[in-house]
Amino acid sequence: MLSRVAERLYWLARYLERAENTARLISIYNHLIMDIPKGSEPSWMILIDILDAREQFEDRYNAETEQNIHRLLIERAEEQCSVPYSVLQAYENVRTTRDALPQEAWEYISELRLYVIQYSKQSLARSKRLAFLDEIVQRCQMLTGLFHSSLSRDEVYSFLRIGKLVERADMGIRITDVGAQDILDREGAFKSIDQLLWGALLEALSAKSAYRRMKGPVIDKENVIELIFQAEHFPRSLTYCLRELRVELMRLPNSEASLKKAHKILRILKGYDNRQEIYLHEYNTNLQRVLRELGTSFSKTWFQREAS
Repeated sequence: MLSRVAERLYWLARYLERAENTARLISIYNHLIMDIPKGSEPSWMILIDILDAREQFEDRYNAETEQNIHRLLIERAEEQCSVPYSVLQAYENVRTTRDALPQEAWEYISELRLYVIQYSKQSLARSKRLAFLDEIVQRCQMLTGLFHSSLSRDEVYSFLRIGKLVERADMGIRITDVGAQDILDREGAFKSIDQLLWGALLEALSAKSAYRRMKGPVIDKENVIELIFQAEHFPRSLTYCLRELRVELMRLPNSEASLKKAHKILRILKGYDNRQEIYLHEYNTNLQRVLRELGTSFSKTWFQREAS
């Protein structure tokens, strides 16, 4: 496979997963704000910090208001942190790899692009925002489901799956780092809503139903973090993502360097216990660093060959 095709498939999957995850995150946070008593709600800027978009926000806006934050994340298609940006980048990558994908992929992504162009600027108000975000999540899942059910398990599938798993792990680390740390910093100040906050964190990772089945109805921080980091059979846990990533890397030649990074992340995850809670930020920073190294290693192996 040509390296440029492999790269576009990888980034198609990353941007599709990013659009879905970002839309879900914004939606869940909106629900949380509406459910929490006035005066105890966390800052809207948590969304900006999870998406590592503080610099982009501050370049555009002076006031940290709900409206400005949603303008950046829902309306500004030129900003890399926004939902429209991820959708449009996914569209470009489908457009240039159509021969490798199911025919329906072009139809689905074209419809998604048109939907975003038509409705993103009309969806800033709370009354329209949630319906817009939920539609993005559902349409992204349609495409992901199409790839899973229609593609042969060859290199095309592997590059798509690797992109999805890297992006999913990255978002899991970001949400756990910023979201969980904010809850821990506030813990006890509004004790009556602690379970609500941890529940919202689970929902942001589409993990609440899995938590209830695996851990029971009572939500507590130790079990939440353990599920996100170490659950072996939950598709959005970091351990699951890295194990599946390792499987896909083993299908591809010349992946030894990337496999070493995947093994390293799995060792870090296995070694976590809840007594390390006070070091959660440092722990997540280390995970993020090694995951970034894995992505860099994979890119050097597969996406830079034709330049030589």
